[in-house]
Amino acid sequence: MFSQLRERGFQVDFHSHAEAILGVDFPQVAEELQQILLASTIPIQEIIGSGGGETRGTQRLRNALGQYGWKKHKFVVQRIIDGVEKEAQSHEVDHVRSFPKGTLALEIEWNNKDPFFDRDLENFKRLHADGAISLGIIITRGESLQSSLRDFVRRFADEHQLNAMDDLKQVGLSPTRRQITEVQKRVTRNKKPVPFRDAWADHFVSDKFGAATTHWSKLQDRVSRGVGNPCPLLMIGLPSSVVSFGESEEEVQKLLENDPDKDIPA
Repeated sequence: MFSQLRERGFQVDFHSHAEAILGVDFPQVAEELQQILLASTIPIQEIIGSGGGETRGTQRLRNALGQYGWKKHKFVVQRIIDGVEKEAQSHEVDHVRSFPKGTLALEIEWNNKDPFFDRDLENFKRLHADGAISLGIIITRGESLQSSLRDFVRRFADEHQLNAMDDLKQVGLSPTRRQITEVQKRVTRNKKPVPFRDAWADHFVSDKFGAATTHWSKLQDRVSRGVGNPCPLLMIGLPSSVVSFGESEEEVQKLLENDPDKDIPA
């Protein structure tokens, strides 16, 4: 299962019998997810232009899931005693899909603050305990992607000859006063000054994609501590290979201008 994803460097991990559940009750889902993820790509321009937020590549992934029937859904769990509602809790999940044998819930955590993993896992746990879902799935940045981001941003700086703060305007960036101050502090210090490209790449990645954001190791930390247990869980880590360089300007612009939500079924 997911052999092609593994060959491409994707991380795939199952917990609480998720592999058996997926393979027996939802065999088509694994192949569909594999084909969707194999087609995913994020031009480096999107990572730079996203400012650390959700890239359009991630939105295109959401759109692709939507084409297969994965829709946002709010689960409402009610407690009723003698016909009187005593309490109700709601749990919203970005991607939900129902089948004759059960319902699956999926969240994409491209670049949120890492406590969002706690929210997702606890939502899955409650929904599974209440019989609302059979399996939870989380897709996030994998280890190879997380560790390569600094090199990718540095390569972008080299290719676009970014040598000063003013040069950032040519790639559509408007750094804040704080960001300018932090980078310039390292560039102009008397002892061991740092080249601008290195200082900017280091700060951009630590500021926008730092250790306290959602990525593989943060998810693993929580799962190993038992957060979300015993809900069956599939974890998928996006590899560095999803980031692309060298596309034509026309191709990149087409991706950047594409409205990723326009084709999602209602």
